[in-house]
Amino acid sequence: MTITPESVKELISSENLGDRIRGVNNLRQLEPAIAFELVQTAIKDTNPRIRYAAVSQMDTLGNQDLPKAYTILRDRLLNDSETDVQAAAADCIGALKLTDAFEDLRRIYQTTTEWLLQLSIIAALGVFGDPRCFDLLAEALNSSTDIVKTAAIGSLGELGDSRAIPLLIPYATDPDWQIRHRVAQALGHLGGEEARNTLETLAQDRVELVAKEAQTYLNSKA
Repeated sequence: MTITPESVKELISSENLGDRIRGVNNLRQLEPAIAFELVQTAIKDTNPRIRYAAVSQMDTLGNQDLPKAYTILRDRLLNDSETDVQAAAADCIGALKLTDAFEDLRRIYQTTTEWLLQLSIIAALGVFGDPRCFDLLAEALNSSTDIVKTAAIGSLGELGDSRAIPLLIPYATDPDWQIRHRVAQALGHLGGEEARNTLETLAQDRVELVAKEAQTYLNSKA
Protein backbone atom coordinates (compact mmCIF):
# COMPACT_ATOMS: atom_id res chain seq x y z
CA MET A 1 0.00 0.00 0.00
CA THR A 2 1.35 3.40 -1.00
CA ILE A 3 1.78 5.80 1.90
CA THR A 4 0.38 9.24 1.14
CA PRO A 5 -0.53 12.27 3.26
CA GLU A 6 -4.19 11.39 2.74
CA SER A 7 -3.76 7.78 3.86
CA VAL A 8 -1.80 8.82 6.95
CA LYS A 9 -4.35 11.49 7.84
CA GLU A 10 -7.11 8.90 7.61
CA LEU A 11 -5.22 6.46 9.82
CA ILE A 12 -4.39 8.93 12.58
CA SER A 13 -8.03 10.09 12.63
CA SER A 14 -9.38 6.53 12.88
CA GLU A 15 -11.29 5.29 15.92
CA ASN A 16 -9.19 2.12 15.77
CA LEU A 17 -6.07 2.27 17.97
CA GLY A 18 -4.09 -0.01 15.70
CA ASP A 19 -4.79 2.25 12.73
CA ARG A 20 -3.66 5.31 14.65
CA ILE A 21 -0.43 3.61 15.71
CA ARG A 22 0.22 2.66 12.10
CA GLY A 23 -0.55 6.20 11.02
CA VAL A 24 1.97 7.70 13.44
CA ASN A 25 4.62 5.24 12.30
CA ASN A 26 3.87 6.07 8.66
CA LEU A 27 4.59 9.74 9.31
CA ARG A 28 8.26 8.88 8.96
CA GLN A 29 7.67 8.10 5.28
CA LEU A 30 6.30 11.55 4.46
CA GLU A 31 8.00 14.82 3.67
CA PRO A 32 8.94 16.49 7.00
CA ALA A 33 6.83 19.60 6.37
CA ILE A 34 3.72 17.47 5.77
CA ALA A 35 4.51 15.13 8.65
CA PHE A 36 4.92 18.11 10.99
CA GLU A 37 1.38 19.27 10.26
CA LEU A 38 -0.12 15.79 10.63
CA VAL A 39 1.75 14.83 13.79
CA GLN A 40 0.02 17.62 15.67
CA THR A 41 -3.25 15.68 15.49
CA ALA A 42 -1.60 12.60 16.98
CA ILE A 43 0.00 14.65 19.76
CA LYS A 44 -3.53 15.47 20.97
CA ASP A 45 -4.69 11.82 20.87
CA THR A 46 -6.56 10.46 23.89
CA ASN A 47 -4.28 7.43 24.02
CA PRO A 48 -0.91 8.02 25.76
CA ARG A 49 0.83 5.48 23.56
CA ILE A 50 -0.08 7.51 20.48
CA ARG A 51 0.91 10.79 22.15
CA TYR A 52 4.27 9.34 23.15
CA ALA A 53 5.00 8.05 19.65
CA ALA A 54 3.99 11.37 18.13
CA VAL A 55 5.89 13.59 20.55
CA SER A 56 8.99 11.44 20.10
CA GLN A 57 9.13 12.41 16.43
CA MET A 58 9.30 16.10 17.24
CA ASP A 59 13.07 15.94 17.73
CA THR A 60 13.38 16.06 13.94
CA LEU A 61 10.01 17.35 12.77
CA GLY A 62 10.15 20.33 15.12
CA ASN A 63 12.80 21.95 12.94
CA GLN A 64 10.03 22.79 10.47
CA ASP A 65 8.74 25.50 12.81
CA LEU A 66 10.69 25.94 16.04
CA PRO A 67 8.36 28.49 17.69
CA LYS A 68 5.37 26.22 17.08
CA ALA A 69 7.34 23.18 18.20
CA TYR A 70 8.24 25.00 21.41
CA THR A 71 4.57 25.74 22.12
CA ILE A 72 3.53 22.14 21.46
CA LEU A 73 6.32 20.54 23.47
CA ARG A 74 5.97 22.93 26.39
CA ASP A 75 2.27 22.10 26.56
CA ARG A 76 3.01 18.36 26.72
CA LEU A 77 5.80 18.89 29.23
CA LEU A 78 3.57 20.86 31.57
CA ASN A 79 0.17 19.32 31.00
CA ASP A 80 0.36 15.72 29.84
CA SER A 81 -1.01 13.20 32.30
CA GLU A 82 1.62 10.57 31.43
CA THR A 83 5.20 10.81 32.66
CA ASP A 84 6.68 9.11 29.61
CA VAL A 85 5.04 11.67 27.32
CA GLN A 86 6.38 14.51 29.46
CA ALA A 87 9.82 12.89 29.34
CA ALA A 88 9.64 12.57 25.56
CA ALA A 89 8.76 16.27 25.36
CA ALA A 90 11.80 17.12 27.49
CA ASP A 91 14.00 14.96 25.26
CA CYS A 92 12.80 16.82 22.17
CA ILE A 93 13.18 20.22 23.82
CA GLY A 94 16.81 19.31 24.40
CA ALA A 95 17.35 17.95 20.89
CA LEU A 96 15.93 21.15 19.38
CA LYS A 97 17.83 23.34 21.88
CA LEU A 98 14.70 25.21 22.88
CA THR A 99 16.43 27.07 25.69
CA ASP A 100 13.38 29.25 26.41
CA ALA A 101 12.05 26.19 28.24
CA PHE A 102 14.86 26.27 30.80
CA GLU A 103 12.84 27.73 33.68
CA ASP A 104 10.03 25.21 33.13
CA LEU A 105 12.53 22.36 33.05
CA ARG A 106 14.19 23.56 36.24
CA ARG A 107 10.91 23.91 38.09
CA ILE A 108 9.68 20.49 37.04
CA TYR A 109 12.99 18.83 37.90
CA GLN A 110 12.84 20.26 41.40
CA THR A 111 9.21 19.32 42.02
CA THR A 112 8.65 15.97 40.32
CA THR A 113 9.29 12.64 42.01
CA GLU A 114 9.44 10.79 38.68
CA TRP A 115 13.00 9.70 37.96
CA LEU A 116 12.30 9.20 34.25
CA LEU A 117 11.24 12.82 33.86
CA GLN A 118 14.21 14.04 35.90
CA LEU A 119 16.52 11.97 33.72
CA SER A 120 15.16 13.45 30.49
CA ILE A 121 15.45 16.98 31.84
CA ILE A 122 19.06 16.53 32.96
CA ALA A 123 20.00 14.95 29.64
CA ALA A 124 18.35 17.83 27.77
CA LEU A 125 20.26 20.48 29.71
CA GLY A 126 23.59 19.07 28.61
CA VAL A 127 23.01 19.94 24.96
CA PHE A 128 21.63 23.42 25.62
CA GLY A 129 25.08 24.98 25.93
CA ASP A 130 23.51 27.51 28.28
CA PRO A 131 25.46 28.57 31.40
CA ARG A 132 22.18 28.81 33.33
CA CYS A 133 22.13 25.00 33.34
CA PHE A 134 25.28 24.63 35.44
CA ASP A 135 23.74 25.03 38.90
CA LEU A 136 20.91 22.60 38.23
CA LEU A 137 23.30 19.99 36.81
CA ALA A 138 25.52 20.43 39.85
CA GLU A 139 22.46 19.87 42.04
CA ALA A 140 21.62 16.71 40.12
CA LEU A 141 25.01 15.23 41.03
CA ASN A 142 23.50 14.70 44.46
CA SER A 143 20.49 12.81 43.16
CA SER A 144 19.57 9.67 45.07
CA THR A 145 18.87 8.02 41.70
CA ASP A 146 22.10 6.74 40.18
CA ILE A 147 20.92 7.02 36.57
CA VAL A 148 20.06 10.69 37.09
CA LYS A 149 23.43 11.29 38.74
CA THR A 150 25.17 9.56 35.83
CA ALA A 151 23.26 11.71 33.34
CA ALA A 152 24.27 14.85 35.25
CA ILE A 153 27.94 13.89 34.97
CA GLY A 154 27.57 13.44 31.23
CA SER A 155 25.66 16.67 30.81
CA LEU A 156 28.25 18.65 32.73
CA GLY A 157 30.83 17.33 30.30
CA GLU A 158 28.68 18.32 27.33
CA LEU A 159 28.02 21.77 28.77
CA GLY A 160 31.74 22.46 28.64
CA ASP A 161 31.96 24.63 31.76
CA SER A 162 35.31 24.10 33.47
CA ARG A 163 33.72 24.80 36.87
CA ALA A 164 32.45 21.22 36.64
CA ILE A 165 35.92 19.68 36.88
CA PRO A 166 36.36 19.88 40.69
CA LEU A 167 32.77 18.67 41.11
CA LEU A 168 33.39 15.62 38.92
CA ILE A 169 36.78 14.52 40.22
CA PRO A 170 35.43 12.93 43.45
CA TYR A 171 33.25 10.62 41.33
CA ALA A 172 36.36 9.18 39.67
CA THR A 173 36.61 6.82 42.65
CA ASP A 174 32.92 5.93 42.80
CA PRO A 175 32.37 2.20 43.35
CA ASP A 176 29.99 2.11 40.36
CA TRP A 177 32.13 1.64 37.24
CA GLN A 178 29.43 3.17 35.04
CA ILE A 179 29.76 6.43 36.95
CA ARG A 180 33.57 6.31 36.61
CA HIS A 181 33.15 5.66 32.88
CA ARG A 182 30.90 8.69 32.52
CA VAL A 183 33.39 10.78 34.51
CA ALA A 184 36.14 9.77 32.09
CA GLN A 185 33.96 10.87 29.17
CA ALA A 186 33.05 14.15 30.83
CA LEU A 187 36.60 15.06 31.83
CA GLY A 188 37.74 14.20 28.33
CA HIS A 189 35.26 16.74 26.97
CA LEU A 190 36.29 19.38 29.48
CA GLY A 191 40.05 18.98 29.17
CA GLY A 192 42.71 20.89 31.07
CA GLU A 193 45.53 19.86 33.38
CA GLU A 194 43.35 19.10 36.40
CA ALA A 195 41.14 16.85 34.31
CA ARG A 196 44.18 15.18 32.74
CA ASN A 197 45.60 14.20 36.13
CA THR A 198 42.38 12.39 37.02
CA LEU A 199 42.19 10.79 33.58
CA GLU A 200 45.68 9.39 34.07
CA THR A 201 44.39 7.66 37.20
CA LEU A 202 41.27 6.42 35.41
CA ALA A 203 43.45 5.05 32.61
CA GLN A 204 44.60 2.45 35.17
CA ASP A 205 41.05 1.55 36.20
CA ARG A 206 40.36 -2.13 36.88
CA VAL A 207 37.39 -2.00 34.49
CA GLU A 208 38.64 -2.09 30.91
CA LEU A 209 35.90 0.16 29.48
CA VAL A 210 36.75 2.91 31.97
CA ALA A 211 40.47 2.62 31.35
CA LYS A 212 40.03 2.67 27.57
CA GLU A 213 37.82 5.77 27.71
CA ALA A 214 40.44 7.66 29.70
CA GLN A 215 43.28 6.37 27.51
CA THR A 216 41.46 7.47 24.35
CA TYR A 217 41.42 11.06 25.55
CA LEU A 218 45.02 10.97 26.80
CA ASN A 219 46.25 9.49 23.53
CA SER A 220 44.41 12.16 21.53
CA LYS A 221 46.30 14.86 23.45
CA ALA A 222 49.67 13.16 23.43
